Amino acid sequence: MAQLMRGRDWASTPLGPAQSWPTSLKVALRLLLTSRFEMWLGWGPDIHFFYNDAYRPTLGIKHPQALGMPTQALWPEIWDDIKGRLETVYRNGEATWDRALLLLLERNGYPEETYHTFSYSPLTGDTGEVEGVFCAVTEETTRVIAERRLRSLRSLGATLTTADSRLKVLQAVEERLAENPFDLPFTLIYLFRDDGSAVLAASSGIPPGHPLAPVELRLQNDVWDLTRIWRGEESFPLDVSERSDLPAGA
Repeated sequence: MAQLMRGRDWASTPLGPAQSWPTSLKVALRLLLTSRFEMWLGWGPDIHFFYNDAYRPTLGIKHPQALGMPTQALWPEIWDDIKGRLETVYRNGEATWDRALLLLLERNGYPEETYHTFSYSPLTGDTGEVEGVFCAVTEETTRVIAERRLRSLRSLGATLTTADSRLKVLQAVEERLAENPFDLPFTLIYLFRDDGSAVLAASSGIPPGHPLAPVELRLQNDVWDLTRIWRGEESFPLDVSERSDLPAGA
């Protein structure tokens, strides 16, 4: 990142040539660039964005164009989530703190469920006034999602230990899966009859009778491809991305 910053024509940006930057900004940037911890800082009223190598995975395809961009232009998809926090820093000179905050970032070309623990701290300029914000951040997406899924499995397992009939098993599965709409926005469980037709036995996220949740299905139908399962395939993906009437999860 240091090399990228040196190669940037800062004189053509609102920040002006790097030689004219205030000492306070230069000191903060030195700390930022030499740290191996995820960090970024914003400077000026438009909160022009600087970051280090450790922060690059968070940016995804927004790197390297992100360097020097106004923060609102860089992160329009989460601006409503972070605007108030940044105003607290700039207006009041107070730091903020969030643990595992959900932010739907579009860093890979699509909205992505991500979680971050971070603090926004004020950066004062050479005059003593707040002129920027410093952020140390840890992305916790993997941990949060893994723990959530593990809780679902534990809850399901605990409930099934007391289910002593097929009806109770289906009820338990339906109830436990409905508790995690982030990972399982909708589920359908069909039971086959001897002739290959199927009956809806449990569902979550969408009600029985929904266009994609018919109470009964023939082996050949226009809703779900039952023939592959009937032939013995254990699992295969189905594309429902064009359906606008389905819950989408996180």
